[in-house]
Amino acid sequence: MEHIKKYIQEHKDRFVEELMDLLRIPSISADPAYSQDVNACAESVKDHLVKAGADKVEICPTKGYPIVYGEKIIDPQLPTVLVYGHYDVQPADPLELWESGPFEPVIKTTDIHPDGAIFARGACDDKGQMFMHVKAFELMMQTNSLACNVKFMIEGEEEVGSDNLGDFVKANKTRLKCDAILISDTGIIANDTPSITTGLKGLSYVEVEVTGPNRDLHSGLYGGAVANPINILCEMIASMKDENNHISIPGFYDKVVDLSSQERADMARAPFSLEHYKKALDLSDVHGEEGYTTMERTGIRPTLDVNGIWGGYTGEGAKTVIASKAFAKISMRLVPNQNDEEITKLFEDHFKAIAPKSVKVEVRPHHGGEPYVAPTDSPAYLSASTAMEATYGKKPVPVRSGGSIPIVALFEKELGVKSILMGFGLDSDAIHSPNEHYGLFNYFKGIETIPHFFAKFRELNQ
Repeated sequence: MEHIKKYIQEHKDRFVEELMDLLRIPSISADPAYSQDVNACAESVKDHLVKAGADKVEICPTKGYPIVYGEKIIDPQLPTVLVYGHYDVQPADPLELWESGPFEPVIKTTDIHPDGAIFARGACDDKGQMFMHVKAFELMMQTNSLACNVKFMIEGEEEVGSDNLGDFVKANKTRLKCDAILISDTGIIANDTPSITTGLKGLSYVEVEVTGPNRDLHSGLYGGAVANPINILCEMIASMKDENNHISIPGFYDKVVDLSSQERADMARAPFSLEHYKKALDLSDVHGEEGYTTMERTGIRPTLDVNGIWGGYTGEGAKTVIASKAFAKISMRLVPNQNDEEITKLFEDHFKAIAPKSVKVEVRPHHGGEPYVAPTDSPAYLSASTAMEATYGKKPVPVRSGGSIPIVALFEKELGVKSILMGFGLDSDAIHSPNEHYGLFNYFKGIETIPHFFAKFRELNQ
């Protein structure tokens, strides 16, 4: 497939510039102030699909942000691949920690990316990875090498829970009918160690509110006499894990299936350096559930983490108050057999049960999703493995991720099709963090690999 490398080489500068233009659009779905930008980004994705050669490209309205759909059916008898991605991005806060503007993409070299990386919000998650598929599709169209039918479904609400994508999928089962779903919203172990994600964690995300007095109080006049909601909230959160970092919510582990010693041994064969891991994060030691390795903690064990906590006075100088309210946002990452709605209910019941009578508490569920595990013997997985082996020169390692893509389990439920998580990002790409970036090597490697997937998938389905 020399035509693949040749086409990429001839158009690589344009491929980069087009991605950077897309990254300049601040499509932050969580903040209504950016609604026009999110919609503008959808229009841009639509334009790129049209130019690449897709048919029936349209902006599909939802109750929230639109879904961009397009397709190319070259022969109804051939297998069909549905490509899913998202064009919305996380908020860029805290802005002061960015070395360059989050929506002013720049290319810089790093130790990990000596060939350069694009620094911008959404560079890896998921504009860069989604756009690889658009460019790979263009390549296959322009070189007359598209081996399968292809459908695109690119949404704008992944970062806020994909609340409206489920309704779209349920209402468009015929239009979305396919033989495999291909997603690049995950990563690889390293640029010299390709991998394919075979498992994702589920998610339960909640916001809690603790209320004490009916107004902020003078901490001298009232301190020690009334409940301080911030103190109480911190104590409640701290009590949710024991001395072994085991989550103490009753019933939380009831449906967790422990992996066998052989399965854990297989996981341990994936390349991993604890010293490099600690150095990359500037840590003197790791922290987590007793009895499990770092890779097991992130891949096969459920977790509970505080994602944000606030209350009282946080401005410059001092203001001696006991706050009326305290808040926290908490996420629980779930493993197979755990149900996000059940876990949310367990959390809510426990949180209310441990609250002292001196405060009132409220739990507001945000969004959730089911865990997912993919087989490694399906034609789609074998196609992805063969494709990556062709471009990386070595067979990819199957791994389980600590991340969540809630819609993947719904795809299987509604469309009856497994998803293949063939991502190209790195853990060091700082997704959801300041200075997010995506290596040019990874971007072009994705564009190079995707046509190999299509060719092998056709071969295995004939």
